[in-house]
Amino acid sequence: MSRSIVRQSKFRHVFGQGAKAEQGYDDIRVSKVTWDSSFCAVNPKFLAVIVESSGGGAFLVLPLSNAGRVDKNYPLVVGHSGPVLDIDWCPHNDNILASCSEDTTAMVWQIPDHTPCRPISEPIVVLEGHSKRVGIIKWHPTARNILLTAGSDNLIIIWNVGTGEPLITMDEHPDLIYNVSWNYNGSLFCTSCKDRRIRVCDPRKNEVLAERLAPHEGIRPMRAIFTREGNIFTTGFTRMSQRELGLWDPTHFEEPIALLELDTSNGVLLPFYDPDTNIVYLSGKGDSSIRYFEITEEPPYVHYISTYSSKEPQRGMGFMPKRGVDVTKCEIARLYKLHERKCEPIMMTVPRKSDLFQDDLYPDTAGPEPALEPEEWLEGRDADPLLVSMREGYVPPKSRELKVAKKNMLESRPATTRRSMSVVDGSSLPDMAPAHTAKGTKSWFNDHGGTVLDWPANPPDLIVKRKMRDTRPNNADDLKVAIKATWASITPEQCHRLIASMPRHATLMQ
Repeated sequence: MSRSIVRQSKFRHVFGQGAKAEQGYDDIRVSKVTWDSSFCAVNPKFLAVIVESSGGGAFLVLPLSNAGRVDKNYPLVVGHSGPVLDIDWCPHNDNILASCSEDTTAMVWQIPDHTPCRPISEPIVVLEGHSKRVGIIKWHPTARNILLTAGSDNLIIIWNVGTGEPLITMDEHPDLIYNVSWNYNGSLFCTSCKDRRIRVCDPRKNEVLAERLAPHEGIRPMRAIFTREGNIFTTGFTRMSQRELGLWDPTHFEEPIALLELDTSNGVLLPFYDPDTNIVYLSGKGDSSIRYFEITEEPPYVHYISTYSSKEPQRGMGFMPKRGVDVTKCEIARLYKLHERKCEPIMMTVPRKSDLFQDDLYPDTAGPEPALEPEEWLEGRDADPLLVSMREGYVPPKSRELKVAKKNMLESRPATTRRSMSVVDGSSLPDMAPAHTAKGTKSWFNDHGGTVLDWPANPPDLIVKRKMRDTRPNNADDLKVAIKATWASITPEQCHRLIASMPRHATLMQ
């Protein structure tokens, strides 16, 4: 007599449950920008959602305890002159949030514990280095103040937020970058690109270690994330436009570890990965369901667990770090589903009869303390995240201020007379903009005997020029209209920031 064999796993019965109506967040005007990001970021203290805003980009930041209807006059975080495309909470400070926008900048914000009485318009630091919109922003998982941005100029820039300066610029991608994912200790990251390639990059060596052409045969956008073991989990489309997921070993990219077709739908599947349980949650924009899979070392390697379904489609999704789940309810994950006008928490739980702490469900997880300083990481050191126990639950620490110390890029240079010319003696004088310090550009200058001077990149007086990059006037009249509209879009806050930055820029240019 044959017997069916059931796979043994403590996560086999994980089920999702939506929060009660009073535990949700209502009257949130979720952004309608056509960009495949999650539009939502959450940590144990705050919920942040990119929202519709006139006159630039904005996002809403709410304390998690402020459930219910959101006041229409609730202060927003404003400062970007174009729509906000992506946001990400710092893993080492629950009050620090980074954002990026169509205005070609990234900004880092300090969010107060108390509810502000007016909109937050002054970022801690503005990161200017991209020439086109910035669509991806990711904090380093283990090193303090290290932030990655990727833009439509096909550049990846890694910043030291503590000094506000770019550390590494990579120009290895020939086309639009769809997503970036750090590995567990932050020594590598993987990317998916419009050229249909998955790449594994070592940022400190500024090189691509491995790449795979067309892991999914379809031409629709892909996503790729690192698992804790160092494999790469991907989502994409088949040639017949069926959605597909795969698991790959980056040291043997020729054949997949697992490849699984799902369904036929247009929405790009966004993966949210929990390294403690090895469970990945798949959410597609426009879908009304969340599928979740467990990744193991036994065939078929990617095991389907279940699907959470609801009636309304999702506009975006946020994923709570393990520090923020409720261990008393055996909650192993919590997602925040964005509807058109609200945000709904969804709890993923494992049924247990006992009320005691479940050691097998909650191994030590990544804590809020960084394992490395920026200088240590840049010098080549690697370290896994510093772990904390979940036994007593996690209590978020009080607000800690991020200190930014701007570095004078000319302090080690001898005094020289500054020339106001872009060409001297027939040789161009490029500045420290990432486009000029990229590997390919440096190689050209070395071959042709040129030098890159330590002149500050992107001076703030070029704000009108940067805003007009995407305009396409057909004649002089169109150009005049575009210039007037651009001037009118400059806010008083931007003018105040420009005035306040002038002494520092004057010092740099002496």
